[in-house]
Amino acid sequence: MNEKPIRIAIFGAKGYPYVYGGYDTMIKELCERLVKKNVKVTVYCHKALFEERPSQVNGIDLVYMPAVESKSLTQLTHSFFSMIHACFSKADVIFVVNSANGPFGIISKIMGKPTAINVDGLEWLRPKWKGFGAKYFFWASKMATKFYDQIINDSDEMQKVYLELFNAPSTVIAYGSNPGLQADPNLIQTWKLKPQDYYLIVGRLVPDNNADLIIEGFIKTTSARKLVIVGDVPYQDDYVDRLKAINDDRLLFTGYVKDPLELAALYRNCYGYFHGHEYGGTNPAMLKALGYDCAILALDTPFNQEMLQQGTFGWYFQKNTKSVTELIDKAERSAADMSELRQNSHKGLTKKYDWDHVTDQYLAVFRNLAK
Repeated sequence: MNEKPIRIAIFGAKGYPYVYGGYDTMIKELCERLVKKNVKVTVYCHKALFEERPSQVNGIDLVYMPAVESKSLTQLTHSFFSMIHACFSKADVIFVVNSANGPFGIISKIMGKPTAINVDGLEWLRPKWKGFGAKYFFWASKMATKFYDQIINDSDEMQKVYLELFNAPSTVIAYGSNPGLQADPNLIQTWKLKPQDYYLIVGRLVPDNNADLIIEGFIKTTSARKLVIVGDVPYQDDYVDRLKAINDDRLLFTGYVKDPLELAALYRNCYGYFHGHEYGGTNPAMLKALGYDCAILALDTPFNQEMLQQGTFGWYFQKNTKSVTELIDKAERSAADMSELRQNSHKGLTKKYDWDHVTDQYLAVFRNLAK
């Protein structure tokens, strides 16, 4: 208890208390717990995203850094400026998220500041990063292993990838969750839905989340249930236009659902939750599905196998429409088994995925680096 308070500088996401993606949520959950443990936390925020710019919120110090505002440069320039600022600050340790920020570790290396980086998933394999983008992510991830003092992966399978590809050891600290999540079933009436009357997909409509595969497999079934697709992309996209043009009355595209209570109700009351995410470690949407007691139907990947504990907490489909169709047919015939999956789903959120435990693990890393 008498240990000297350590100072942590954090950047790589949008800032605090901004919550949009997985990294933003992680920083919020982590920082709010760290300050309660007598840690001095500074979070670097994207200046353009914050109209009001208080210097402190909930005991967390905030620094608003500018960036070159363009699709490909915003994140990188923000991180570059943040790294320089953090290196000249009183921070004992700099914590960075996103492997795209790998090369900036050379700055902290030169300045002698201890660093840790959470490197996320296999970004270089994702279809959205074609050509130069994919090459950059692979190179940046490799540079992260050279320049940062501690690499953090969020799954055992991703730890194996970094060992095999870069010969780089890492510490595994999973993404956290909140089990026993509740929801108001009446909120799904917004879309004229009834409990267990629909399957659910949640995520950005990008090719590597495989919504097209799930939709094409679903429309070949005779299921009377709907398939609700939550998510979109914030730009004109041929892939998304093609999905929305599929003519089947059972398909319901909600777009983004920004009300967390409505989203909670959609999770909690679905008959089955489809998880088609292909690349990455511990997935936040999957953790939510476990927390809301969904019957999970997941793409068969090493990452999804790890999260569902080799089929204990979900069923799998292969990457083809026939497999999706067969899995839905099985789900339609197996109401009792699906009910059992829903009753037990939350048990998949073991201590490994508990935010308090996750915070303790990060704090141990930070204290070790600060020494």
